[in-house]
Amino acid sequence: MIKKFINIILPPENWKVPVIVICGVFTGTVFFILYIGNATSYISDKPETCINCHVMYPQYASWRVSSHSKVATCNDCHVPQDNIIKKYAFKASDGARHSFMFTFRLEPQVIKIKQAGINVVQDNCIRCHNNLINHTMYVKDERDEERLCWSCHQETPHGSVSSLSSFPDSKVPGLNPIIPDWLKKQLKK
Repeated sequence: MIKKFINIILPPENWKVPVIVICGVFTGTVFFILYIGNATSYISDKPETCINCHVMYPQYASWRVSSHSKVATCNDCHVPQDNIIKKYAFKASDGARHSFMFTFRLEPQVIKIKQAGINVVQDNCIRCHNNLINHTMYVKDERDEERLCWSCHQETPHGSVSSLSSFPDSKVPGLNPIIPDWLKKQLKK
């Protein structure tokens, strides 16, 4: 029974080399895409990771000059902080959506936070500023719904970011070049 199963799975003898070559090309392509996309940076909490895609420059530039930049990274506000599993599950799902949108140039001119992100940011505002908000916990809007923190603090921490071109002359770190140093040396020769 096991021998039959193995014979079904294994390719015929004349297919082995092409299958190995195709698997090698596919694996190499996947690793190259992960390298170009700077995939390992998304595990970190470094704010510069958010500008791997240049469309986030306005948000990064406005955060960098805000008071929050001294005490909070992008992930402190935009990723769940209650446990590590929720944190990385959210980063993975949100990152996959961002990667798809930016790769296929589907990003809107004005980037707006989605409902899942709104919930996370609101929870993190409360988590960090809990000692300051006890008198505002029951502030309601005209529809008798609890207000979001940024309904009053709308300039925190991103200022007046209204579109991808909001900060055309902002000074932000450049993107890391995708050509490895060893290859640059070879090309100069």
